[in-house]
Amino acid sequence: MWTRSALAYRLSFVMMTFGNGALTALDFAAVAIIFGHTTRLGGFSLAQTAFLYGTSGMAIGLADLLLGSMDGLGQRVRDGTLDAMLVRPVPVFVQVAADRFALRRLGRVSQAALVLAWSLSRLDVAWTPGTVLLLPVMLVSGAAIFSAVFTLGAAFQFRFGDASEVQNSFTYGGNALTQYPPTVFAKELVRGATFVVPLAFVNWLPATLILGTPQPLGLPRWVDWVSPLVAAAVCAAAAVAWQAGLRSYRSTGS
Repeated sequence: MWTRSALAYRLSFVMMTFGNGALTALDFAAVAIIFGHTTRLGGFSLAQTAFLYGTSGMAIGLADLLLGSMDGLGQRVRDGTLDAMLVRPVPVFVQVAADRFALRRLGRVSQAALVLAWSLSRLDVAWTPGTVLLLPVMLVSGAAIFSAVFTLGAAFQFRFGDASEVQNSFTYGGNALTQYPPTVFAKELVRGATFVVPLAFVNWLPATLILGTPQPLGLPRWVDWVSPLVAAAVCAAAAVAWQAGLRSYRSTGS
């Protein structure tokens, strides 16, 4: 329904999609400005940083396309409109995810894909069957990790209705973090993004294998391959948190 609504006015849809991509492109413009004053950032070249930007942007873009509406759950909890979803013969999670589905968010995915394609054309990478396979696996795993963070944030809103910005700090904030080389951040922050909220598995760790850069924490090389396992574990935790949050929902009483 929301997709048909968006496509009812084709020119408006194209303009909004282009605007969405252009707005996110400002983030890469900031990266380009930095490299206008230096050739290396934390030991990474512009092409290598663009690779991080593109992989992170595509991962968050896909998750945002599918589950970006999750940050509106708090409003439904506060005004009691979630009750209507509970009586429909469709899982609440699916309804919340599909609520006000915005196809224009493809603009973010497309813009990140263009940056990624440009970076791949500039990188001197010794491709092997393993690293060729690792790239799409990294993108899918990264999207799953960000989707799990969206879900965890939504589950948090069952208890604290006005907490969408807390969720955004880990989703869009996590995207801003992983757009840049891990070497520009403090070790404590990198450890937190690896062992607490595992955003490092979106691109930082697998990218070191593709780009041939050192591990940010000196971990064994096999860690670069475990993004799918981390994504599965985080998604399982998010599913448990969602069910717990949904069971705790008590409506507004009105």
